[in-house]
Amino acid sequence: MRCPFCRNSDSRVVDSREVDEGQVIRRRRSCSSCGRRFTTVEEAILAVVKRSGVTEPFSRDKVVTGVRRACQGRPVDEDAFHLLAQSVEESIRATGCAEIPSHEVGLAILGPLRDLDEVAYLRFASVYRSFSSVEDFEKEIADLRTAQQD
Repeated sequence: MRCPFCRNSDSRVVDSREVDEGQVIRRRRSCSSCGRRFTTVEEAILAVVKRSGVTEPFSRDKVVTGVRRACQGRPVDEDAFHLLAQSVEESIRATGCAEIPSHEVGLAILGPLRDLDEVAYLRFASVYRSFSSVEDFEKEIADLRTAQQD
């Protein structure tokens, strides 16, 4: 890490701590050249591993886009999309894993989406779970009805 005072690239970590429930890491560093101390802040990166094996950073925007597409034409507020994406990210970060399969992201979306809008949930689930017949929809609707009765 480059020293902000003398621009020397050699520094050492003196102290490190997690902030915001592990989402941010603050490091206190000391420059080996000028001896001054400075703080760096790094956001803990959450990576998503795609089916193809490609790894990319988690994106709330992608969650919002997918949920918005599922909710198209439904009476769902724009703020609800962002709240859902935030809750999905929090639940994924709560696992404590730095890398998570994309399948797990989809599962994390399904629960809050079912609570938000059942029709949007069916749309998302039909694509996510690759429904291939009317029976797949009927089974999912039956599961929704039993969940409502409980």
